[in-house]
Amino acid sequence: MSAEGMEYDAADITVLEGREAVRKRPGMYVGSTRQRGLHHLVLEVVDRAVNEVLAGRAGSVDVTLTFDGGVRVADDGVADGESYGADLEAELTSFRVGSGFTGRRTAVVGPFGVGLFVVNALSSRLTAEGTRWAREYARGIEVEPPATAGASRGNGTTISFWPDAEIFETTWCSFAVLAERFRQLAFLNRGLAISLTDERPADGVRAVLFRFPDGVRDFVAALDAEAGGATDPEVIGFEREDPRMAGTMEVALRWSGSPARIRGFVNSVAPREGGTHVDGFRDGVVAAVTTYARERGLASAPDLEACAERIVEGLTAVVSVKLDAPEFLGATRQLLGNADVRGCVEEAVREHLRDWFAAHPEQAARVVDDHVTRAVRRD
Repeated sequence: MSAEGMEYDAADITVLEGREAVRKRPGMYVGSTRQRGLHHLVLEVVDRAVNEVLAGRAGSVDVTLTFDGGVRVADDGVADGESYGADLEAELTSFRVGSGFTGRRTAVVGPFGVGLFVVNALSSRLTAEGTRWAREYARGIEVEPPATAGASRGNGTTISFWPDAEIFETTWCSFAVLAERFRQLAFLNRGLAISLTDERPADGVRAVLFRFPDGVRDFVAALDAEAGGATDPEVIGFEREDPRMAGTMEVALRWSGSPARIRGFVNSVAPREGGTHVDGFRDGVVAAVTTYARERGLASAPDLEACAERIVEGLTAVVSVKLDAPEFLGATRQLLGNADVRGCVEEAVREHLRDWFAAHPEQAARVVDDHVTRAVRRD
């Protein structure tokens, strides 16, 4: 092609805005027009409902895959008054400014954080109902004036939407994929109750409810159960808030007979490449175990340094940090980079394990013998 043929000016540039931009390039907002993108729509709506619970304004979230291909997300919070309806209307009709990752007191459910506006634009129909108000939209455009009067519709907010078949290659959500994500959210946010109901199967409705009173301790127990066993009966766990990292941490671990499984989360999302929270956890475990072994003459300092990485073998752990300002590195933003987090998590893990070893000498001796002296002998 000649240089002359490649010339263009401002008249050749088409600027797409708002709803039109979302519908023209949906992959830029939800990643895909296949089932993965469909699930992102569900997670964006669930994001709002889950954070109503975490903020103390609601107690539970109920998600339903309806028989007619829609998705209904309901919470039992307080959703009364014109101002609440106006706030929700703003979320449905305008872009939310900012990244998907938010402060420590919120959970990030969907990976894109694009908000309800994108869900509305990519749905053939969407309805939002509160205690005494309702909104209805078709492909992001309001189809009737807001209803703000009439009998009470019950507590909380219900958002129902039908993904647009003109946009998505499939409108069939996977019950299994959504159930696994909701289960994970319930583990990471102790006290959250979230249910998933599927009205679509010909052989009858199926439903699951997730709520885990012990949070990440329950998560570790579940990971070990799925892998087929644990050599130590007790899950070690603790929580700590540390102003130096502007956030909180919740850590649980148990030594088992399986290969190491260390799961790291930041504001309820798992960065694929880990980051400083996971590095700090490993540092803390190695420091606590090697100090214990050295003080009891179980191994020499050079031997312990040589097998440091092997100390975490056979360890099942969940490290969940919730930060006011997480910083993600790399081309895909999948590596937590907050430098302060590593030192804070290392210190907390080291101190908690030191105290646990002192309070449980028999179990501590067995753990160290199994996972340190054997590692040294292998060298």
